[in-house]
Amino acid sequence: MPRLIDPGDGDAIGLDELTDALDSSDFDPHDEDAFAALGPLLAQLGRNQSFLADLALAELKAGGANQSVTSGYGLQVFLLAPPNGRYVVRANFWPALADPVVQASGTASFFYDMPHDHNFPFLTYGYLGPGYWSDYYEYDGAALAGQVGEDAGLRFIERSRLDPGKLMLYRMQRDVHVQLPPDSFSVSLNILGQHPAQPWIDQYRFDISRGVIAEGLTATPSQALATLAAHLGGEAGRELVEHLATRHPHPRMRAT
Repeated sequence: MPRLIDPGDGDAIGLDELTDALDSSDFDPHDEDAFAALGPLLAQLGRNQSFLADLALAELKAGGANQSVTSGYGLQVFLLAPPNGRYVVRANFWPALADPVVQASGTASFFYDMPHDHNFPFLTYGYLGPGYWSDYYEYDGAALAGQVGEDAGLRFIERSRLDPGKLMLYRMQRDVHVQLPPDSFSVSLNILGQHPAQPWIDQYRFDISRGVIAEGLTATPSQALATLAAHLGGEAGRELVEHLATRHPHPRMRAT
């Protein structure tokens, strides 16, 4: 399951203080201990019980302009610091099943009941409400070929909740979770680690009943460009695609 981290007892900080600290750190998100060491900073932001409401009020007064420009995550996410190639900071909203937004629109937008892993590490902190539930599994993503229907070697760990003040590190290609609605509306805070290799690290949806990979969730813009080159690029496009199919270092692009 995700790694539990001691949140420490530091005083509450603001969002600017958090991003300043992240900007001044030379952390490698693929170094688990180095990335975990950032967790207490997120907990300090989480102890600030007014910053998120203040940002929400400012965003509403601006007509949601900033979120519509900078966020590609959908209605579940309030982007706090946009992607900069090293990290993303965000707040995630977790409505309960009885909440009007779920009654009106269903659960798909909140990714409930979808078993999946991540191709990046991220820290999460229980900020508001009782917290969402998750069924947690572990697996070794690096050992898989990534084929649909492949046995994923999933090991069930437990069902638990992101309680208020709880701080965890989700490990890429290790932790699989099936998120379930909280008992009442909840909010979590995240720091997502970004790395240049991330687009080529596979993320999966799983079939828990069979213990297998159900589908790959990762694609890169260059895969779409390769398809465009094949169909519209003429002889030059075909030559390039043939080169990619045989020489590209990643099997996903070769398959494309």
